[in-house]
Formats: sequence, structure tokens, C-alpha cells
Amino acid sequence: MSEYEFTAPLWLWPGEGSWYFVTVPEDISDEITDLTEGRRKGFGSVRVAVTVGGSNWRTSVFPTKDGTYVLPVKKPIRLAEDLTEGTPVEAHIELVDFQNRPEPPRLKK
Repeated sequence: MSEYEFTAPLWLWPGEGSWYFVTVPEDISDEITDLTEGRRKGFGSVRVAVTVGGSNWRTSVFPTKDGTYVLPVKKPIRLAEDLTEGTPVEAHIELVDFQNRPEPPRLKK
């Protein structure tokens, strides 16, 4: 499967800046990790198409140290969907680069 729906609260990255994220649930994160093994982008990121309310955009989810992924939510999306810190976000994500693609060939030793 390469499409997922979940609801999770919007949170602000601690420290400097104003980066807001939604944490992808653990079970979905585990499946994303399994599906994208050996094919992730920089920093372990995975490109996704996202729908929240009436907003659609493309971004990447990024792995965390605890094994989940985080979905960044930019200011224009937060404003359009009236999202503030702590708001439950109903998200639909679709893996962009991994639909119906066979695994890349492995080098033989």
C-alpha cells in the first residue's frame, strides 16, 4: 500500500524557527520504512503527496530517532486550513516515488 490516512495533532518544533509538523503514526511509519528500504532520499526522507482538508501539496516526510516520520506543514497550509498548534490534523498521504515500482536490482556478492 502506498496511501495512508491518519489524524494527529499539529506541533511546533522546539527551539528556533517556526517549523510545524504532524507525526505519522508508528504503524504507518513502519510500513513506509519497509516499502522504501534502500530507496529513500537525503536525510532518509520520502516524497509524498498530501491532502489536508481542501489543500493539496507535495513535500517529504522525514524520519525521527524514535522510528516515526514527521510531516512538515507550511504556513500557507496552516492558514488555509485554520490549523494551530495542538489542532488534530486529518491527513491523507501518498508515497510519490514508490507506487507500483519493483525493488531495484541488488548487486550480487
